[in-house]
Amino acid sequence: MRKKKIFILLGHPDEDSFNCTLADEYQRGAEEVGHEVRRMNISDMQFDPVLHHGYRLVQKLEPDLLSFQENMRWCEHFVVFYPSWWSTMPALLKGLFDRVWMPGFAFQFTSQFSWKKLLKGRSATMFVTSDTIPFVQRLIFGDTTNELRKGILWFAGFGPIRVRKFGYLKHFGSTGRRERIRRKVYSLGRKAA
Repeated sequence: MRKKKIFILLGHPDEDSFNCTLADEYQRGAEEVGHEVRRMNISDMQFDPVLHHGYRLVQKLEPDLLSFQENMRWCEHFVVFYPSWWSTMPALLKGLFDRVWMPGFAFQFTSQFSWKKLLKGRSATMFVTSDTIPFVQRLIFGDTTNELRKGILWFAGFGPIRVRKFGYLKHFGSTGRRERIRRKVYSLGRKAA
């Protein structure tokens, strides 16, 4: 198995969460087999998640956002863990992408209808947790991962992009079930999948 450069982002603002546990397991599995891993936890990052002037004016990036961009350029595989809140990612995670996914970094428009994908050659895995059964969530609300999967990652050239959903954790999140999920994520970390 070829060793990869993996960048892990814990996108849950609370480090005392099941998402943090899963990120720890993935990292442990990846490092045990020799993958090179860098990690950032959104809760540790210091940045303003609001685009105060939209994209009309350039807002200077804080050091943590510059580090995030450098980690994205460095990695071959990007892994993000986050909960689905109101059928999307947490606001702080969305704010992170609003701030860093800029022309010249992630993409560059070449005309009104075409663009260069500047982060090609990278794959990604999204781990999304929810209190709803993933099938039911999709049936009622549609693809709740499309914003990040297609609108952000694919737009910049990532591929393939895998989505791994774990749901109904609040009501049927027994210790045994959570342990099985932890073992699965650990195994996926070993494979960089």
